[in-house]
Amino acid sequence: MSMSAAEFFRAKLQCEIDVMEVAESKPGSLVVVDTRRQSSWEHGHIPDAVHIPTASIPELAPGLVPAGSQVVVYSWGPGCNGSTFAALAFAELGYPVKEMIGGIEYWIRNGLPVETSAGVVQHEPDALVTAHKA
Repeated sequence: MSMSAAEFFRAKLQCEIDVMEVAESKPGSLVVVDTRRQSSWEHGHIPDAVHIPTASIPELAPGLVPAGSQVVVYSWGPGCNGSTFAALAFAELGYPVKEMIGGIEYWIRNGLPVETSAGVVQHEPDALVTAHKA
């Protein structure tokens, strides 16, 4: 039996979360996981995120992410499916998990804070991708 379009999109929405919903979530309600390589993490990541590269999730997640935590994974952006592989790895470990659509690219484009070696930085929102008021 095939899935209807409505069933597909309903299921898809259960597995995705957008950057603004993550940014506006209650502190401590999500464990945000950056799944990119070390050099990308060092270049800049979401403040308070946990760094677990995708290939290391089966080994490291049980020691870094409490069982039952609502996990949100991200990678670079919409052109990268690394967070999809990461979400699958967390799901296979039994975690409730969502993929942050847009990745850190859209986090940054929405003017949200990024932690770098120089501290936390924030840029002006890109008017083409966000509804922020000037």
